[in-house]
Amino acid sequence: MENKTIQPAGRVGGTLDVPGDKSISHRAVILGALSVTSAKVRHFLAAEDCLSTVEAFRAMGIRIERDKEELSIHGKGLDGLREPKGPIDCGNSGTTARLLMGVLTGQPFEVELTGDASLSRRPMGRVIEPLSQMGAYFTNGKNPGCLALKIHGCHRVRPISWKTPVASAQVKSAILLAGLYASGQTEVQEPFLSRDHTERLLRACGVDVQQRGFHISVRGTATLRAAEFHVPGDLSSAAFLLAAGALLSSAGVTVRRAGVNPTRTGFLELIKAMGAPCRLEAASESSGEPFADVEVKKAELKAVTIAGDLIPRSIDEIPILAVLATQARGQTVIRDAGELRVKESDRLSALRAELSKMGARIQETPDGLIIEGSTPLKGAVVKSHGDHRLAMSLAVAALTAQGATTIEDVACVNTSFPDFWARLDELRGR
Repeated sequence: MENKTIQPAGRVGGTLDVPGDKSISHRAVILGALSVTSAKVRHFLAAEDCLSTVEAFRAMGIRIERDKEELSIHGKGLDGLREPKGPIDCGNSGTTARLLMGVLTGQPFEVELTGDASLSRRPMGRVIEPLSQMGAYFTNGKNPGCLALKIHGCHRVRPISWKTPVASAQVKSAILLAGLYASGQTEVQEPFLSRDHTERLLRACGVDVQQRGFHISVRGTATLRAAEFHVPGDLSSAAFLLAAGALLSSAGVTVRRAGVNPTRTGFLELIKAMGAPCRLEAASESSGEPFADVEVKKAELKAVTIAGDLIPRSIDEIPILAVLATQARGQTVIRDAGELRVKESDRLSALRAELSKMGARIQETPDGLIIEGSTPLKGAVVKSHGDHRLAMSLAVAALTAQGATTIEDVACVNTSFPDFWARLDELRGR
């Protein structure tokens, strides 16, 4: 087990790059593989989760060449995949598993999806139910509704209109990907709009995608023509560095070319509401995805309420927002975030347990947290629970603590941000 000891920092600052967006990297690989043309993916996130998606499509006969952060994908169209010789290992990646389930719904063969111990505990029922109605058939072993899971695709995928009770980009994307194989229109209705990378990249590939409010639809059978995807920097990874800026940098921390898709910018809205100066510069767009240089400076933070439609737009940033809340004046309330209980860890329980060890005053509720600030943090021995976002959040908390903090089991950071510790050293001027 790899541990990391973090010393407190008096100040941080600098201009940095972050890896490519994880969500977009996954989807660029999938759509490139299903395209009738070859595609380039630039600034691909070469981390464990996204490489699981690459290996899955290689196992199904797609030639994918990688040179560091650039991929060349030789797509074979919707019907070009072949049955793999054995199970497909999704590693720790829920995105790989759930989006593959959508693609495999339209395949005339059977595939078994497996994953590591953490992923094998995560529920797949919200994806299994709609895909079953579209014609797929699922069987599994010891733990119903979880991996390992066999997917039996079908020759004739049925279009559906599906109302999902939770705004989930993975559920929505799985249904839309299956809908590419259906004869007719497949529609998903969400209570709030979740991240829309799948829709944007499908449009960039020439697919007819329609949106009316929270209703999103795709018309099959589609022909995808991918060309080049330039993946912006991952705002969810940038959030840890920007949060450090809000806590410790009068000069500011800037992240270059970060994705600023409106369905992902809840974090930026919230840190502004907490009082941190936040500025966007050099805005541009590629493959329908906006990006910009994002700068955040230190400020006296104040408490906020995080709920409703802010949750799907900041779901991955809730752990680092909880850290900021410990240093914000007043009581921060997070609710409507029950989805965090079925991530890589039960993030609500884990945040309460680990931040409490550092002196935070934090109360767990069924669907959120109540955090009293501002509270001085102290160094402690804390656990990542095998969760990359929790590990990185605790590292930022450690920068503000009195005394050293040791984080146990930090290898999980490699699933999304392998260079995180180097970037943290850059912020400290090391």
